[in-house]
Amino acid sequence: MISINDRVSIDERELEFDYIRAGGPGGQNVNKVSTAARLRFHVAGSSLPPDVQARLVRLAGRRLGQDGFLTLFARGERSQEANRRDAIDRLVELVTRACEKPTPRRPTRPTAGSRARRLETKRRRGDTRAGRARPTHDES
Repeated sequence: MISINDRVSIDERELEFDYIRAGGPGGQNVNKVSTAARLRFHVAGSSLPPDVQARLVRLAGRRLGQDGFLTLFARGERSQEANRRDAIDRLVELVTRACEKPTPRRPTRPTAGSRARRLETKRRRGDTRAGRARPTHDES
């Protein structure tokens, strides 16, 4: 079990790992050894609470596929185990952020002073525009 906090934990059996060859520097090791790790985590089918799942889906963005799996690639390290650990750490960090409940927004009203300033600005702007109008020919 991977413990996120006192309320949330992830069972390691819910994680799927694939190992692929990583590109980039590393000499011949890159061409021979599959060190890059791809972690897949099914969000809807997990043991996470529903509110955490919903926030995780929003946080995941394009890392969440149509099939409902959150996919993380880790290819920065030279060993398979280090990349596996890195992918798990990144998943834990995402789930930790999803566990934080957002503070609800309290609706506020504009102050009397800000309303007065807004109306005064509108009045001045209207006067400026009215001054640009063509003069009228009054025949009196």
